Amino acid sequence: MSDEHGPAPPPEPTPAADPRAGRPPWSRRRPLPSRAEARRRLRAFGRFHPTRGQLVAALLTALLGVALVAQARVTEEAGLQQLRQTELVALLDDVTTRAQELGAEVAELEDDRSRLLGAEGDEAAAEAARQRLQSYQILAGTVPVEGPGITVLVDDEAGVITQTMLLDGIQELRDAGAEAIQIGTVRVVASSYVGTDEQGRVLVDGQPLSTPYTITAVGDAHTLAGAMAIPGGFSDSLRGAGAGVTVVEADTVLVDALHEPSEPRYAQPVPSTQDP
Repeated sequence: MSDEHGPAPPPEPTPAADPRAGRPPWSRRRPLPSRAEARRRLRAFGRFHPTRGQLVAALLTALLGVALVAQARVTEEAGLQQLRQTELVALLDDVTTRAQELGAEVAELEDDRSRLLGAEGDEAAAEAARQRLQSYQILAGTVPVEGPGITVLVDDEAGVITQTMLLDGIQELRDAGAEAIQIGTVRVVASSYVGTDEQGRVLVDGQPLSTPYTITAVGDAHTLAGAMAIPGGFSDSLRGAGAGVTVVEADTVLVDALHEPSEPRYAQPVPSTQDP
């Protein structure tokens, strides 16, 4: 049916919904610039030149910093002038007391220096030399020693011990802090070696091990015993091969085997140099 004023106009088309509609403005993404636009912006950034106003601002900032530092120094220098008389007296007393303490320390150090340069210094130097000699003798194995430690009893009737096993045992004791080691009748020192003879017997400094034999080590007994109990270590390897191993801790053990030192053939001490 038609209207008296003419035919009805056609309906207007409905616009497509904007996918960004209903989102807050901060969540809407800006389109990424093209590669040419990015290059243009980068070139413009590289051609940045400060303006006259920026230079003036930087200069004023630097002058302000210098003025603040100068004012701080003036304030610090004027600090004493602003103190009251009682405060100045207390400050002077503190300085005087500190000077007296420093003077006493200087006098004490001078007395120590005099003793060291005199007869007492000779005695102290001689005592230090004796202690150093004893340490060298223990390390070289030229004197018997005693102290806390362990004794390892090894029963190896089948002769299962190998050169590697014994080297591992010596290293385990050294790592545990052993200060002196004796294997059988041989004193183990830095120059000691472990080998084998034609029959396959293990040798220590050329001496064969006769079962049963003992390994004696001086050091912290608990630490040394713990080193001998390491899984896969010296004791564990010997027991796994069929030998018997017993570790005994003691407050005092004796290492009485002595090492005969030999003169070095090649090594020579470097002469000491003293500043003029």
